[in-house]
Amino acid sequence: MNLSQQQWSSQLAADDNALVLDVRTPDECAEGIIPTAVMIDIYKGQGFIYQVEELDKSKNIYVYCKAGGRSAQACAIMNQLGFSNTYNLLGGFMEWEGEVVLP
Repeated sequence: MNLSQQQWSSQLAADDNALVLDVRTPDECAEGIIPTAVMIDIYKGQGFIYQVEELDKSKNIYVYCKAGGRSAQACAIMNQLGFSNTYNLLGGFMEWEGEVVLP
């Protein structure tokens, strides 16, 4: 499900069963990540799938990338793998105005 920056941020803040997933490259992540984010590079292909499969499917997964395209793709892949609650951050990290930490 696609959520605006405001929806994603407020829903995440109120969610006690949340996992934040950053699907950008390591170089992109070095510029900063959303706090608590797990980093799994979607460009790893099959490696991405292997790592994602290890995540808890009962969690609500909040996914972001740089602009929202790769994270939408990641949500689609995860839905096919049996994740029922994935939320894509529209506009991605470029438009993020919340807290940022270094990985």
